[in-house]
Amino acid sequence: MSGHSKWATTKHRKGAVDAKRSKLFSKLSKVITVAAKTGGDPKPENNASLAAAIEKARSYSLPKDKIQSAIDKAFSSAGGANYEEVIYEGYGSGGIAVYVEALTDNRNRTAADVRAAFTRAGGALGATGSVAFQFERRGEIVIDKEGAPNEEELLTAVMEAGGEDLEDNDDVFVVVTGPNELDAVTKGLKDAGVNVVEAELVMRPKVPVTVTTETAKKVLRLIDNLEDSDDVQDVYHNMDITEEIAAALDL
Repeated sequence: MSGHSKWATTKHRKGAVDAKRSKLFSKLSKVITVAAKTGGDPKPENNASLAAAIEKARSYSLPKDKIQSAIDKAFSSAGGANYEEVIYEGYGSGGIAVYVEALTDNRNRTAADVRAAFTRAGGALGATGSVAFQFERRGEIVIDKEGAPNEEELLTAVMEAGGEDLEDNDDVFVVVTGPNELDAVTKGLKDAGVNVVEAELVMRPKVPVTVTTETAKKVLRLIDNLEDSDDVQDVYHNMDITEEIAAALDL
């Protein structure tokens, strides 16, 4: 069992949900529409990308009617806007690598928003490929410790379901999977009676970097700036947020 700091950042993001709920719901709906449209099937059991998008949306309490509306939009006569995925890479304070995923119908607008966010936080937008090599695509399944099996039983369930690793992250466990095994492992755990809080594809840092509290604070400010953009979907970094830093920043 290994440790990883992503959950502290995730909690930080969830903590701001109430203040940004409308914008967040709009982003989640956009992802669902795009996943349904590109996958060509409105049924999540036949569309892995859609299933993952719905699972993530549910973890942020997106209402069922909004999820269905987003799916319907993909197959309406209008079909909604034509969004494309765009990746931005750059560096925050202390040389921390930052990887940004966006969905946009206007690349110029999104690029301007992302560049401004980096500039305001003292970072710098880099060229394509400048930080991507420091991350790898993986599936993450979050399990609340309350009501979960003990670690040994849970690890057995994870291995039987096809998971790669089980991490202890404060008040949750995080199961790591291969990118193509996320849905199967999630289903296996649910079938085993495990309460899954969240399941999504992420970009995990290959080698987390130790930082000071001040650097972490500046990078988190950059993340907040980036997530203020309606087009930015997810922001990843390679900071190692220790328990001490998380406590100091109240994450």
